[in-house]
Amino acid sequence: MTTSPAETSDLLTPLDLAFWNIETAEHPMHLGALGVFEADGPGAAERAAELLADRAAAVPGLRMRIRSVWLPVGGATRVPVPAFDPLEHVRLSAPAADFHAAAGELMQRQLERERPPWEAHVLPGADGTSFAVLFKFHHALADGLRALTLGAALLDPVDLPASRPRPQAPAASRWSVPDPRRLPGLVRGTVAEVGQALGIGSSVARATLGMRSCAALTSSATGTRRTAGVVLDLDDVHQVRKAVGGTVNDVVIAVVAGALRRWLDERGDCSEGVEPRALVPVSRRRPRTAQPPGNRLSGYLVRLPVSDEDPLVRLRSVRTAMDRNKEAGPERGAGAVALLAEHVHPLGHRIGGPVVAQAARLLFDILVTSVPLPGIGLRLGGCPLAEVYPFAPLARGQSLAVAVSTYRGRVHYGLIADAAAVPDLELLAQSVRDEIDGLVAVCARGAGLVTGPAAT
Repeated sequence: MTTSPAETSDLLTPLDLAFWNIETAEHPMHLGALGVFEADGPGAAERAAELLADRAAAVPGLRMRIRSVWLPVGGATRVPVPAFDPLEHVRLSAPAADFHAAAGELMQRQLERERPPWEAHVLPGADGTSFAVLFKFHHALADGLRALTLGAALLDPVDLPASRPRPQAPAASRWSVPDPRRLPGLVRGTVAEVGQALGIGSSVARATLGMRSCAALTSSATGTRRTAGVVLDLDDVHQVRKAVGGTVNDVVIAVVAGALRRWLDERGDCSEGVEPRALVPVSRRRPRTAQPPGNRLSGYLVRLPVSDEDPLVRLRSVRTAMDRNKEAGPERGAGAVALLAEHVHPLGHRIGGPVVAQAARLLFDILVTSVPLPGIGLRLGGCPLAEVYPFAPLARGQSLAVAVSTYRGRVHYGLIADAAAVPDLELLAQSVRDEIDGLVAVCARGAGLVTGPAAT
């Protein structure tokens, strides 16, 4: 069977390998997105499942499985599956009265590693007025933006801005035998990379000093998952941003800090002195460029000011920390731990995966990530997408992760937690709602304790 250029094998990047090798049954490393659609009549969910399967067969990136290679030793590659059957990946479930309850059970199931690592579960609504689709993509297959590209290819066609083409010549593996004429430049580059790695490592060490997390954000692995969703009005977020300055993302992160404070105090845990380290992933992809497979990520590390009583002081603290991270850039600082994967040989990822998985708890306490969505309305089989909740994977030793997407004038928080460690996830969801309400009320009263130019 011939292979089209779009389906040629593709070596996993070091970060892809890291995600592939740190996975365990208790800590599956897949991203998720729960989309809720308005049903246009009986059978809408069944038609949606048929469309997803038909369209998946035509998306080259969804035909790729991951297998080990001889060279580089310990490496792996994406290869097309000749007998790809989309019905093994698109599944129609029984009607669900609670989409999030069903999503939690599905998110805890590890993807089959011998097949292309993705799934789409269609969930008919019990009342017949809506249905949901839960997309799951392994993090070794795609980061958030790449997963968005793959998922969008299965929805109804829309007119999106054209992407700039990817360079056709792939970059050579950093572990291949170099041309002797390039050795001086490679030596200088290696010295710079070692310096960068040491700088990141020292920043991580400094970030742990004086840090106090809380038991509610840590857990032993149970393999269980629970999800919840919160929808906020983007106008409310903009009202806060315009009143006190900063960016939409600053407000989104500050809401998480305030919600954690409310949640901890409500459940009887003390929020005093708690400053969990939030890892905020940053995409290294170029805007409007065709998305290659795998991960192109760095990150910022931000201490969430959970212990501060004043919501505006919390927002000022988040804004200051994010400004400091942006000034330093996404390739240095404690949040750039993902870049350390590039300095490890593939065999090191294969052997050291379990060790790296254990170390996640030492690097950060909670993941807070944002996945952008197109501003246009999305549909599946003519049924409009009404809500979309992204879900991030849970690192070992962590009980909660937060992902956020802005879509059609609303901000969607997707919460995922270890079900045994966080049985009250809905209480945290309500705390998110209460926090934005509190911020809006403070701004409406004209309490301008935080000043500065507004930003988008």
